[in-house]
Amino acid sequence: MIFASFEFLALFLPLFFACYFLMPFRHRNWVILLFSWGFYAWWRVDFLALLIAVTGFTYTVARLMDRAGPKSDRAKLLMILGLVGNLGVLAYFKYANFGVATVNQLRGAMGLSLMSWTEVLLPIGLSFYVLQSVSYLVDIRRGTVPVSRSLLDYAAYKAIFSQLIAGPIVRYAEIANELKLREHSLRQFGIGGRTFAIGFAMKVAVADTLSPLVDAAFSLTQPTLADSWIAALSYTLQLYFDFAGYSLMAIGLARMIGFYFPQNFDNPYLSGSIQEFWQRWHMTLSRFLRDYLYIPLGGNRSGPVRTYVNLMLVMAIGGLWHGSSWNFILWGVWQGALLGTHRWWSRRRPPGAPTLAYPLANALTMLAVMIGWVIFRAKDLESAGHVYAGMLGLNGIGLSDDFLWQITPDRLWFIPVALAIVYVPLLRDRLSRPRTAHPHPGAPAVPGMSGLRLAAWTVSPFAAFTLAIVMLYSRDAVPFLYFQF
Repeated sequence: MIFASFEFLALFLPLFFACYFLMPFRHRNWVILLFSWGFYAWWRVDFLALLIAVTGFTYTVARLMDRAGPKSDRAKLLMILGLVGNLGVLAYFKYANFGVATVNQLRGAMGLSLMSWTEVLLPIGLSFYVLQSVSYLVDIRRGTVPVSRSLLDYAAYKAIFSQLIAGPIVRYAEIANELKLREHSLRQFGIGGRTFAIGFAMKVAVADTLSPLVDAAFSLTQPTLADSWIAALSYTLQLYFDFAGYSLMAIGLARMIGFYFPQNFDNPYLSGSIQEFWQRWHMTLSRFLRDYLYIPLGGNRSGPVRTYVNLMLVMAIGGLWHGSSWNFILWGVWQGALLGTHRWWSRRRPPGAPTLAYPLANALTMLAVMIGWVIFRAKDLESAGHVYAGMLGLNGIGLSDDFLWQITPDRLWFIPVALAIVYVPLLRDRLSRPRTAHPHPGAPAVPGMSGLRLAAWTVSPFAAFTLAIVMLYSRDAVPFLYFQF
């Protein structure tokens, strides 16, 4: 079941809200847990057992760490056991197929017989809820988060259906208090509903409209220059509107029941450098990589060479986290190289030297990002090579006949529409301009405005939501791109 489906909108969500708000507060975490498990079991009942096992294992290890004293040597050993258990599960389900395939390629090249292997199916959401376990155990060891003494509260945190499948990566500390006491009001519900509507429209109206164009472009074996750049641009937009749309839906759903999830995207395509891009893109993952990999590896505290090595290693691991293929590893290496180059250039630039004008800085940043997205999207290295060859014009210039018939007016026109939406925040007269910051990071604030502007701020997302519903009715639901990661 996905958010952008009639099963979710017309069946699951109304039933969940009815049960949730009719229950006394002390029972509402039970409603969250049971409905979230049902939401996950809709895909595969057997993998629900894995989610429950990971939840119980991590909860038990954390309680034992608490009894031993979080700073004790015994707690450290328990933490290592918990990390090995969680990461071992992730490694088996996510990387066993890749490992065996790589070994078989080497054995085949040496003329040896191939290993027999039955492919392992990757449970959806595994990458996200394992990272939650990792952050929880490490934070307990560091003493930055209290141990949950309620198995119900911890299980509900792990399973909240709005973020279970593809994030944001919510740390226990960020909602620990709200698991015990949270605000419910029409105002909160309305803000959450508006946020959900925006995300839904981003996903269905924009990302799903571009999806057939992206699939067609990346399936070409000899794409021309025009084919390849349309492929790169359309996927750049599709991925952003799909994943940022999912994140907004998750944040909105959580807000409707009183939770404040962290912001996951902050207009990343407006960035003026690759460093700024990673401060704005998939922000919860970026913070995870920083806090649980980059800083423990030494960060920038051990000299420039070690800093560059750390950047490269962290981004390569981040690439591997996205998927078990050389494409993702090389994409991570590309990002690490970009971050290292940016850091080197920033430190080499003479004091007082003029910086690049924003339009040029943004254009160069987006060029680097789009080049990376090609290998991220391609099914294998060979397919990525075809697109890169096309981007250099090695297969001709104009649109190919194999691709031209795929460019229908609705798909073509949604590229400039998506670009316009991306760059709307640059306009000074934006409708939603908050006067004061909201006390909860990542929570959409209600702008201080009145009259026509307030009406537009309120109504326009639901007009877009209505359009998206009409579009969804006319075609099949498209799974979120990050489900496969």
